[in-house]
Amino acid sequence: MILYHDLTQCSFLCRVNRFIARCLLDGEEITVHVKNTGRLRELLIPGALCWLEKSANPSRKTAYDLVAVEKDGRVINIDSQAPNLIAKEWVAKGGWGDITDLRSEYTHEDSRFDLTYLRDGIRGLIEVKGVTLFDDNDMAIFPDAPTSRGAKHLHGLIRAAQSGMETGLIFVIMKEDAVGFVPNQHTDPAFAAALREASAAGVRIVAACCHV
Repeated sequence: MILYHDLTQCSFLCRVNRFIARCLLDGEEITVHVKNTGRLRELLIPGALCWLEKSANPSRKTAYDLVAVEKDGRVINIDSQAPNLIAKEWVAKGGWGDITDLRSEYTHEDSRFDLTYLRDGIRGLIEVKGVTLFDDNDMAIFPDAPTSRGAKHLHGLIRAAQSGMETGLIFVIMKEDAVGFVPNQHTDPAFAAALREASAAGVRIVAACCHV
């Protein structure tokens, strides 16, 4: 569970760059930090209702972080740090079975994976992806933009699985009522192909909704 504090609603105006946006708060235009460097074009549209968390650091250049967006009456968390924390908590509570030595950030070959663990003395690897893109039927889709890094991680998991390691990929769907999950074949066919290859190679793939 992730708890946000000192939240307030605002209206989205525009995105300045990957990290900064302009919002309207109580009639005043302010600059906020966007906690997600993805495109988010379907969410961050002028007039969208957003949720800001006030920073506890008074000396920061931006006083607020943009952490969630409302679309079609549903709140979608866009905080890119949230999926890893949620996945790690779920794994730690038994979602991945009986494991030990659960840790974040583990380098294997030429890639750094989000989670690692031991089961019966064998090292396991898990990569985590947050999903914030949905179609008109509430199907979750990943990625929202081409990601060569995502395909690289999948190929690394495939090689690790072929060497006898346990491997997995967790898609954390950042709203609670998605009806299913599919890779974004149109936007990133290379990632979609790598995901199918990973599934065939025995990489455990989980897509799970979270309550926001």
